[in-house]
Amino acid sequence: YVCFDCFPSQWQDKIYVKYGRANVDPYQMMLGVNSSAIIMTTAGLVLNGDIPKIIEFFKVNPSVFQYNVITAITSASGQLFIYTTIKEFGPIVFTVIMTTRQMISICISSILFGHSMTWKAAVGATLVFGVLFYQIRKKYMASKRRTAQA
Repeated sequence: YVCFDCFPSQWQDKIYVKYGRANVDPYQMMLGVNSSAIIMTTAGLVLNGDIPKIIEFFKVNPSVFQYNVITAITSASGQLFIYTTIKEFGPIVFTVIMTTRQMISICISSILFGHSMTWKAAVGATLVFGVLFYQIRKKYMASKRRTAQA
């Protein structure tokens, strides 16, 4: 998760830099990423012989289709926000947003669902998020200096 979570935003930023932000829009980025995902998923399903199982599952559970459509719509909406954020503000700002979201999600989950955190877990979470924010701030300041020098 950690390795693949940081890859897309950096890769997308490289595409925006290489081809120009004005020449690549979020819809093109979505088309490329989702087409690749569809090809890889379909290949995996075909190679494993799972397509008949999926068809059977949909026949037995017809209401699943509407949930798949809802998931696809919300996923596409989320992707648009992600790609637009990366295009307009860059991968560093996106990383800050996602790290903050994860931290808030952990806190809300602990409070709403009564998930207790031992003092060791709280110290660990503080250290992890502290290091992440430090690294993000360090990268942000470095990019700001590069922009100022250019």
